[in-house]
Amino acid sequence: MSRTTVIKNCDWVIGWDPEGGSEGTGGHVYLKGADIAFRDHELIHVGKGFEGEADVTLDGAGKMILPGFIDVHSHPASEPGNKGLNEELGSPKLGQSSLYEYMPVFRMLPEGASPAMRFAIHEMLKSGVTTYCDLSMARDGWVEDVASTGIRGVLCPMYRSAAWTTKDGHSVVYDWDEAAGERAMERAIATIDEADAHPSGRMSGMMGPSQIDTCTAELIQASHKEAMDRGITMHIHAAQSVVEFNEMTRRHGMTPIEWLDDLGVLTDGTIVAHGIFLNDHPWLHWPQANDFGRLVASGAGVAHCPNVFWRRGIALNHVGRYMDAGIPLGLGTDTFPHNFIHEMEVAMIAGRLMAGDFTNATTEQIFYAATAGAARLIGRDDIGRLEAGCKADFTVVDCGHPYMQPLRDPIRSLIYSAGDRAVEDVWVHGQKVVSKGEVESIDVADVSAKLNAFQEITISGVRQRDWAGRDIDTMTPMVFEKRE
Repeated sequence: MSRTTVIKNCDWVIGWDPEGGSEGTGGHVYLKGADIAFRDHELIHVGKGFEGEADVTLDGAGKMILPGFIDVHSHPASEPGNKGLNEELGSPKLGQSSLYEYMPVFRMLPEGASPAMRFAIHEMLKSGVTTYCDLSMARDGWVEDVASTGIRGVLCPMYRSAAWTTKDGHSVVYDWDEAAGERAMERAIATIDEADAHPSGRMSGMMGPSQIDTCTAELIQASHKEAMDRGITMHIHAAQSVVEFNEMTRRHGMTPIEWLDDLGVLTDGTIVAHGIFLNDHPWLHWPQANDFGRLVASGAGVAHCPNVFWRRGIALNHVGRYMDAGIPLGLGTDTFPHNFIHEMEVAMIAGRLMAGDFTNATTEQIFYAATAGAARLIGRDDIGRLEAGCKADFTVVDCGHPYMQPLRDPIRSLIYSAGDRAVEDVWVHGQKVVSKGEVESIDVADVSAKLNAFQEITISGVRQRDWAGRDIDTMTPMVFEKRE
């Protein structure tokens, strides 16, 4: 039976003007004293004076309603287990990245994937995320596991033709198994089919050749064709490290962006994660290419995840430049914490510092990248904004929260000051999944205990996996001396 809910007289609603924005193609607007109404999982009214019949009427006084955030790039099945381990780790002889020396050493047991994922989703939901893209390895029960949390999930099962490692801390070697990559792609397609068929209506998928340097040309091209045939997105890590840039130019005489373009896969519908090391990045010297121009012309988008990179002194150059040029861009948490509002603030900080310009990475730009821009990136026009016909995915913010005061501009108060502390309720697909700041679908104490246990197992085996045989306290010393 159909059910209509209305939230009346909201202090603030972040509505959508289809003719707004700097280019007249649509933009967010503040609506004062407005109502939002939804029937089942679809918005039917956003604005003043809803006069239709409602089964449930809620009071919006003292509240701000904003579109649910979209986290376009995350690794929730593994990254929560790295908390306390790699915040200050990078390889000084591998471009300051932590990918090659530490990622393989800190990898959790596969059994830890579910509690880690649920822990991350708990953080996402509490910070207003209603849709997320999950770049993880395919596993049994994954679709149902995500669906049970109440979030909208875009599953991106990763697969590759090679695994990387370092045996000396200054060079990277690749162990190739092309057949394994092809088999993993077949399993990824089966997972996407399962997600599409899930009865919740909240699950979908995207193609995920893992990293540009670990996939054959054939695997990437086959992935792109599959994505285009299905009308979905392909998501690939590229231009994410100096090591990768040098490896690709050594192999092909082309930058990572040039090679993707040469393969015919740098197109609308392709997401480049993280798209940092273009040929004109200040850490590189490859003046003959024009990666930025290729990106702009291609229609391909970028998943921007500043938090994981600033910890290693690395940053996109720079987010305002990408957005001003029209490159589709969304924000992702990538690593812990999966606090999306914090990620938005870091995006503004990194963008302005890299540009040396306080007018760069504006609040409006970053909010767009977190909502409607992210929806465009993943090929959706029914999420990321509050407009009749869109999904009922939204966040309720407590305008009376002390950290929201004074309240001249509520979005600035939220992002710069209050953060997720002011998030009160979160609705996904017309269902409330966060109530008074608590995620009702996840037992966070239980998943936290399991996550701690799996991290202990990981820590116990680092010496055996590390190329130099170091123990955990040698690899990543505690901030202060520990005395028992």
